[in-house]
Amino acid sequence: MLLVEDDAGDALLVEEMLIDSNLDSRVNWCKSLAEAQTFLSTCPTPVCVLLDLHLPDVQGLEAVTRIVRTAPDAAIVVLTGLSESEAGLAAVATGAQDYLVKGRLDPESLSRAVRYALQRKQVERSAAALQANRLIAEENARLERGLLPVPLLRGRDFEVVARYTPGRAHGLLSGDFYDVVQTADRTVHAVIGDVSGHGAAEAALGVCLRVAWRTAVLCGMEHLEQIRLLEEILVAERSDPRIFATVTSLALPPGGGHVRVTRAGHPGFMMRHGTEVTWDEPAGGMALGLLPGAAQWTETEIPLPGNGHIVLFTDGLFEGRTGTDSRLGETGLLELARRHGGLSADAFVDALVHGATEGAAPYGGLADDVAVLHLGWGSTHHE
Repeated sequence: MLLVEDDAGDALLVEEMLIDSNLDSRVNWCKSLAEAQTFLSTCPTPVCVLLDLHLPDVQGLEAVTRIVRTAPDAAIVVLTGLSESEAGLAAVATGAQDYLVKGRLDPESLSRAVRYALQRKQVERSAAALQANRLIAEENARLERGLLPVPLLRGRDFEVVARYTPGRAHGLLSGDFYDVVQTADRTVHAVIGDVSGHGAAEAALGVCLRVAWRTAVLCGMEHLEQIRLLEEILVAERSDPRIFATVTSLALPPGGGHVRVTRAGHPGFMMRHGTEVTWDEPAGGMALGLLPGAAQWTETEIPLPGNGHIVLFTDGLFEGRTGTDSRLGETGLLELARRHGGLSADAFVDALVHGATEGAAPYGGLADDVAVLHLGWGSTHHE
């Protein structure tokens, strides 16, 4: 407890009242606000500050304001004179938790005021935490709408199943993003990407890249031009020059005979045909933003068997730990997928996410976000 009082007689009175009360607390006495601020800046924040409003270096409510600024987590009980009840109420409105009139001070009222102030401060902290959580939830909802869009399809002959799971480290959406758009020629375009790092800034950058990609597709921009545009935007918008992004962009023309793929540092993907699941990793280029303007990317055309489907994902799906020194890895993910090859698209994606999550659970869970995108003409069969 910290007593800020310049009058030695009043300070002695307060200390005696504290001794006679049932409060078990050590008291530190400061004679000026400057001395109190020095104490607060060099010592742990006290549980409660007993503050006189008339000090040699400050008068009135300014004393409350400066203590609140110096020690925002401390409870404050203001000490006033007999004719200063209005000043006490104003002090509470300024940031103090309670006030006491010196001429009416007794051990019981002092003990009650201190306990009330501590309880009120705890309620204030809880309310502030709830408000912060509400704002975070609202921000996350806005980011979710940007990162996890509704696919823009022109018919019902193309199937899209998507999942997004935040990693344990932050519990909120981060820089993984995806999108699916069907253009007027009925070609379905899809993208999945991963901005390095975690947090609101990375999520906002992911939203920016996704919206830019959708705009580029709707404007008829070719694959390689899309990737170059995304890198330009990444470099212009990132908050740190070390931030980069991996991307896979593909186009599935109507008829389902092949798929055109462009990769920029992103993991490979899986292809499903009947109950078979294979891994494909076509030629690609480096991630966006590593060497701005110097990277080269290629577009690869891959045959797609009749009724074949493609499964895209971010690396959080296979980087979770499955042992002290082991991870699921791409091989483990493919084995997991093959065990569930006969499931429908929804069930297959859920099985992948559940299997990866369950395998990593004993070792802290998935540390990174997971985005999965299951794409194909027509529907996968049900087991």
